[in-house]
Amino acid sequence: MRPPPTDRTGGADRRGARADVAAAVVALLLVAVAIVVGWWLNRRDVPIYAGSAPLFATPGPHVGPGTLLAPLVAAAVVGWLPRLADRLGWRRLLLTGYVAALAWILSLAMIDGWRDGLTSRLTGDAEYLIDVPGVTDIPAMLRTFTDRILDFQPDSWHTHVSGHPPGALLVFVWLDRVGLGGGTAAALLCVLVGALTAVAVPVTLRALGDEAAARAVLPFVVLFPGAVWLGASADAIFAGVTATGIAALAVAGRRGGTLLALAAGVLLGYGIFLSYGLVLMAPLALVPALVSRRLRATLIALAGAVAVVAVFAAAGFWWYDGYRLVVERYYQGIGRERPYAYWVWANLATLVLAAGPAVAPILRRAVAALGPTTPSTAGPGPAPTGAVRRLVARLSTGPVALPLAAAVAIAAADLSGLSKAEVERIWLPFGVWLMAGAALLPARHRPWWLAVQAVTALAVNHLVLTVW
Repeated sequence: MRPPPTDRTGGADRRGARADVAAAVVALLLVAVAIVVGWWLNRRDVPIYAGSAPLFATPGPHVGPGTLLAPLVAAAVVGWLPRLADRLGWRRLLLTGYVAALAWILSLAMIDGWRDGLTSRLTGDAEYLIDVPGVTDIPAMLRTFTDRILDFQPDSWHTHVSGHPPGALLVFVWLDRVGLGGGTAAALLCVLVGALTAVAVPVTLRALGDEAAARAVLPFVVLFPGAVWLGASADAIFAGVTATGIAALAVAGRRGGTLLALAAGVLLGYGIFLSYGLVLMAPLALVPALVSRRLRATLIALAGAVAVVAVFAAAGFWWYDGYRLVVERYYQGIGRERPYAYWVWANLATLVLAAGPAVAPILRRAVAALGPTTPSTAGPGPAPTGAVRRLVARLSTGPVALPLAAAVAIAAADLSGLSKAEVERIWLPFGVWLMAGAALLPARHRPWWLAVQAVTALAVNHLVLTVW
């Protein structure tokens, strides 16, 4: 008798699902190990400077007004948004996604309450707003900015201002100049700009030729666990500005818009004056050119970014001088004492909490999508060009290229040793792009992964008191 036929597709799906769950379990085990080792290091007074390691937070289970609201928002997103994503027109979908992202960010912030969750976040001694009143002459501030970066001098900038280029401080100075000073306006600006990531990532995927992926990904970017820190930290602005720049670049590459490409370059160029680490957005900025195979928009955007650098240089601030002094300032403080041997891997555990456990199966599938690229050969010689073409072809899809580019940026930041702890907010501009790979997850499994993402954010915000 002939053996019964086998369901190869079904078997592969089941194996893939099991591998996804295994990847997530491994990621959560990494979190558990980082928590245990962090607790042990704190008990031994090793200076890791993170009371709830690997998160920069303090232990403190608590509830607040958002305790009821945030789960309702999460349930609505999980239950309805994937279906709406299939049915709504594109513009209505983007508007719906943006509003849902705002609701998620604000409801999470309200777990800590209006004051502790929002209005006082940017008013502490280490934050930007403390230096805003002292900026009475913007040109003079730019000319002398680097003189005040190093610590242990009478007029040193406070921690966050000294650790970033002047573009970040300028945002809050301009906000104050238009009559919107204070912690509430600053926090709400962070939320409003940070929520743009929920629009920018799907817009980018659609511009790269995959509207189905864009619609599938939108609920994941809305329910991003990093929303805990989007409301409210200045890094939310960094994430929103750079994500919008990438989206504009992708749309310009598709439509050939010169002005849009210039605008993209200006946004991305300004991004490196918000945070030195945002030079690592370069791999993501190259994805539109890789996928569309059109360099024109990228070159125009590069011109826009160079123009921003030239403007700051003409005003008296040279980016590299600031970066060099910031590295020195970093090692004047707790960066010198925090052990690299712990944080180089514990940072990745922090990423699991900030990007959610779904990041593990997303990256697993993105890497698996590359597949074998070089056929076996009988003898030595150069690798066949066909293998390179196959690799480029497999990379030339948004759901594969974007999360892998984000992973490259994160790996570089991690290995540099300049991101020891606090990466739950520092890596927000990269972490949101990992969600672009959610389209690789099987459609029937996405609601479950969305629920896991929501539970992660709710658990973090209820169990610890975050600084941002």
